[in-house]
Amino acid sequence: MAHPEQYVIGVDVGTQSTKAVLVRADGHIVATHSQGYQVETPAPLWAQQWPSVWLDAVVVCIKGVLAQVDSAQTAIKSICISSLYGGSGIPVDADGKALYPCLIWMDRRAQAQVDWVRGNVDLERLFDITGNGVDSYYGYTKMLWLRDNEPAVWAHTAQFLPPNSFINAALTGQVAADHSSAGNIGGVYDLAKRCWSDEALAMLGIPRRMMPDRLVASSDVVGPLLPHWAEALGLPVGLPVIAGGVDAAVATLAAGATQTGNHVGMIGTSMAWGTIRQQVDARHGLISMPHVFNGMEDLYVFGGAITAGASVSWFRENFCQAEIAAGRAQGVDPHVLLEAAASGLPSGSDALLFLPYLMGERSPLWDAKASGAFIGLGLHHGRAHLYRAVLEGIAYALHHNIETGTLDGHPLDEAITIVGGASQSDLWMQIIADVTGRPVFTIAEEVEASLGAAQLAAFGVGLIDAATVRKGWVQLTPRAQPQEPARSTYAALFQLYVALYPTLKPVMHQLRQISVDTAAKPVILS
Repeated sequence: MAHPEQYVIGVDVGTQSTKAVLVRADGHIVATHSQGYQVETPAPLWAQQWPSVWLDAVVVCIKGVLAQVDSAQTAIKSICISSLYGGSGIPVDADGKALYPCLIWMDRRAQAQVDWVRGNVDLERLFDITGNGVDSYYGYTKMLWLRDNEPAVWAHTAQFLPPNSFINAALTGQVAADHSSAGNIGGVYDLAKRCWSDEALAMLGIPRRMMPDRLVASSDVVGPLLPHWAEALGLPVGLPVIAGGVDAAVATLAAGATQTGNHVGMIGTSMAWGTIRQQVDARHGLISMPHVFNGMEDLYVFGGAITAGASVSWFRENFCQAEIAAGRAQGVDPHVLLEAAASGLPSGSDALLFLPYLMGERSPLWDAKASGAFIGLGLHHGRAHLYRAVLEGIAYALHHNIETGTLDGHPLDEAITIVGGASQSDLWMQIIADVTGRPVFTIAEEVEASLGAAQLAAFGVGLIDAATVRKGWVQLTPRAQPQEPARSTYAALFQLYVALYPTLKPVMHQLRQISVDTAAKPVILS
């Protein structure tokens, strides 16, 4: 049993911010600190970040949590850093210097490379080896973009490092990639053998030397904290630095998903739904990687929507000025006013459907040219109808991924756990229960990847055992039960939702091409 006055630090490097938590060995959160930043978007469909921004934020956040306590740092036993899915990873030279920004998960510039893979690689073999598909989401297509468009960078690249690996290498001087980050790259990792695939790398034309030699479990020690970093951070010299992993899987661990069939929906700016299993078929369109706990046996299989909470924010900012003004006058969140109006409407928003494809879509569609839509609009619909339809559309996208996740016959737990900002909404939780037909649980504690990283930090140095990890540090709270007749109404509407994308796909693609053509034409002023 861990001594309660021993501590660990968990850090999550996210897309728009980094957060650190100082956690007691019994799971009690003592301090938190966060640091924000912006994604670089220098061209349409590009999304990148220099790793120095992440490293600086990690330093600020660690110092921030330590500043909130008197002497806890003397009892800190380990630190673990999880990170966003870094896509290509950071191309570094032989000295570990970053040569180019990291092309992160939301970067979509590699469409030409996707087309090349589809036309020149044995896709069935690639699917079988990697358990993953072909899309510009995956890091291997982004690596090919660098090969094709930045030959000088490619020529000097010694290795590609995931974000957490880059930071760990800076802190310890030792290079290692965790299996979850390696597997999420996609076409270069053998999911069955838990190693880099020489066969897949050869098919793609990516040198094996560019993949880090050392692969470790997410709870393994990468190395000891270097003396100059210990002094800079106010941490003990030689403090064990734990590998960490991809933040979606780490957040799922924090939410208590450790057993086959457990599944968690994370709804923030985007939506990610993930579950635990031992086998996967890439042809169903989900993403697979070794899980961050028991990863030599368990896989983390997930899918997600690019815009979830972002769709809600888009609707609020563009169409709800009255509620924003009223909320400001009343001292309440405008969402409270919007939900009060939407709660009185019938399930299905009086036969109105919303497709939440505002930045294309990930699983299971994998279509960067998909676009959003309201379908069924009539004069009888008002702003509250549209707001409720947005919440319902994201619930349909969640259910679409859940349904896809059952195509290979693997069972799921009846109940689903929802974490993230959406869990604050009673209306949204009831909609999700009614759309999915599943009881919804939420978590009172602040569950994010940083807490999961702290859990890995504690497990990695033996402060807690595997049984404690499986039990978890959080308590689930029953939140909503599916109810009739809403369940039946949503079941019928979901079938229409699924049918809409293939029906509208040609129009979506033509509209996207018109948008591209229009943007390419110069504006002539008379």
